[in-house]
Amino acid sequence: MGVKQRVTKEELPLKYQSYNLIETTDGVSHSVYLLDDEYVLKIVNSDELNSLLNEQKLLNQLNDILVPKLLDIVQKDNYILAFYTQIDGETKYTPSLYHIKQIALFLKKFHNISKNIFSTNTKIYEKKYLNKLIIQTNNLRLLEYFNTIHCELKNDGMIHGDLFCDNAKFKDDKLSGVYDFIEACRGDFIFELAVVTISWCFENDTLNKEKTQMLLDTYVLEITYSSFLEYVKYALLYYTTTRYLNNRNYKELLKRLENL
Repeated sequence: MGVKQRVTKEELPLKYQSYNLIETTDGVSHSVYLLDDEYVLKIVNSDELNSLLNEQKLLNQLNDILVPKLLDIVQKDNYILAFYTQIDGETKYTPSLYHIKQIALFLKKFHNISKNIFSTNTKIYEKKYLNKLIIQTNNLRLLEYFNTIHCELKNDGMIHGDLFCDNAKFKDDKLSGVYDFIEACRGDFIFELAVVTISWCFENDTLNKEKTQMLLDTYVLEITYSSFLEYVKYALLYYTTTRYLNNRNYKELLKRLENL
C-alpha cells in the first residue's frame, strides 16, 4: 500500500530537483507526482521496501515489453520515494475491442516471459489468502460467495494481478505501457485475465460478452465461457473484499458479481 504524503522539490535527490513537481490524483492510497513528462514519483509506506525491490527486479527482466523502469528508491523517515520512467499516453476508461485486443496481446507476451520468473512475494491472489481476508470482514455474504465459486487457481508464473484500466496507457489508440507492478506475484494466468475482464469488459453492471470473447480469443485461452465466468466471479469477489477492508467503494464490483 502507499501513503498520502506531500513532498517538496527540496526533499528529492539533487538530480530530480530541476524538474517541475506536479501533484496528481492518481493512486487511491498513495501520493503520485509527475516530474514534468520524464518521471513518475510514487510515495509508499516504509514497510514496502521489499515489495519495491521485487518490483524493480521484475521490471528489469521485462526488457522487451511496454513497462516502465523503477530507477531509484529513496528511504525517508516514515516513507519511501520511488522514481519511475514515465509512460506517455492516456487511460482508456471505456476501452474498445481494439484496446482489449492489445491488452490481451500484452498479457500473452508478459506471461510467456513471466512463467520463468520466480519471486519471494506473498501469493496474495490465491484462495487461502482470500479466505483469510473474507474472515476479517465478518461478512457472511462474501463468505457465501467464496464457498460457491468453483475455480482451481494454479501457480503459472508472475502476474500483475491488478491490471485495471487505470494501470495502462494508450497513445494514438496504441498501447504505450502497463505499470504498477508493486503487488505482482506468482499466480494463475486465467485469474489475471479475469481481473482484466472485471474492469475492461463490463458496461456499468453488465458483462459485455463480445469484449470478453475478444480478450479470450486474442490471448488464445482454451476454456469454455462458463468456466471462465467462475474466474471472473472470483476476481470480483477478491476486489470486492479488498475494497471492503480498505474502506473503498466496493458496491459496484459487488453488483457486478450479483449479476453474473
